[in-house]
This record gives sequence, structure tokens and C-alpha cells, in this order.
Amino acid sequence: MYSAEDILAGQVLLIDKPLTWSSFQAVNKLKYALRNRLGLPKKFKIGHAGTLDPLATGLLIVCTGKFTKKITEIQAQTKEYTGTIHLGATTPSYDLETEIDATFPTDHITEALIHETLKNFIGEIDQKPPVFSAIKKDGKRLYEHARAGEEVEIEARKTTIYEFEITRIALPEIDFRVSCSKGTYIRSLAYDFGKALQSGGHLTALRRTKIGNYSVENAITPEAFDKLIPKKEN
Repeated sequence: MYSAEDILAGQVLLIDKPLTWSSFQAVNKLKYALRNRLGLPKKFKIGHAGTLDPLATGLLIVCTGKFTKKITEIQAQTKEYTGTIHLGATTPSYDLETEIDATFPTDHITEALIHETLKNFIGEIDQKPPVFSAIKKDGKRLYEHARAGEEVEIEARKTTIYEFEITRIALPEIDFRVSCSKGTYIRSLAYDFGKALQSGGHLTALRRTKIGNYSVENAITPEAFDKLIPKKEN
């Protein structure tokens, strides 16, 4: 059970974010429950260390009270993800948020080609963030430009892939595990990997499993966390 003193002194909460929830929704659910059950001030400090897309599940680290100062430090740590790439097709968002906009051949793709291509994605790489992302350009989020049908030039960024492992091949699907630096877009990795295979690719499943030494194995759902807060007495 958590007390008001615990939350204000600072906690690092490991949450397993459900599918379709935004990171903002997950934090808001925790904030609402903590404030109403424990009588915390309306503006008590709470925030998350690293956004997860609604279509991703897994580890969302939420910091409270004095521990919100740790957010920048936690965000900078290595992250690990598992997921699925569907080869032979692309979408504008590089995942299932948008419909397929182009299809490509996959007959030439072999296991050997997949593993050989993989080598080009280890180490420091140049990566363009998806146009459907929250990065700001000209004062607006990229996804706002995209939804308005506006074309914007996106500059490539340096990112580092420490490990990239294929865990299942069942074409047109491949499963993977990747360990990467802050700022890596796994949706872009899926798109770029499909392109490097002379085909197309988009992400159909994504789960964040680790941030630094924090693991999703030790995380709980927002509903399970709710049960750890004492019920307000009438």
C-alpha cells in the first residue's frame, strides 16, 4: 500500500501500459486515483520517463514527488523492445495506426538475406523519425502536419542500435528483439529494415521490455496499481 507521504517523498512506479492507452492516459489514471484516494494536492508532481505509442504495450516508468527529478536520467538509459514487423507493405505511420499505402514483393526474401541485412542496422545509424510522431516542426507536432496533409522535410538523426536479434521468421512476419539508445523510433526501424530488404515493412506489434535495469517483468497494470492505493474512507 502507498501512503501520501510515500508518493510525495518520491516513487519510481513500473507500469505495464495496456494496448490502445496513451502514456498520458496511463499517467492520468494513476494521478486521479492517487489524488482522490490519498488527498494529495491537485498539482502534485507526477510524470513518465519515455512515451509509448498507444499501439505499443509494456514498460512505462512513472515518477512521483521528488523523484520526478530522475526522469531525464531514466529517459537517457538503454531501452529494449520486442515486436513484429510485417514485410511486403508500408503504412504512412509505419505501424497499424494508418492503412497500407503500398505493397512490395517478398518472394526474394530469405532467412539468409534477413540475417545479412540485419548487420547494417547494428551500431550508430541515421534514422528519420516517422511523420506520425510528436516531434515539433515549425511550432506544430509532426502528426498534426501529417493529418492535415502537409508535407514536411524531416532531418535524419543519429541513433545507436546495440543489439538487433530476429527471434522468429514466418514470412511475411518477423519477430525481433532490439536494444537501443534514447530517441530510437522502432517504427522507423521497421520501415527502414523493409526498405533495405528491397521490399516494404511496417510494425504490427511492439512491447517495451526494459529501460536500463528496470524490467517489465516487475511492472504492474494500472488496474493492479489502483488496488495498492488505500480506499478513501467515507
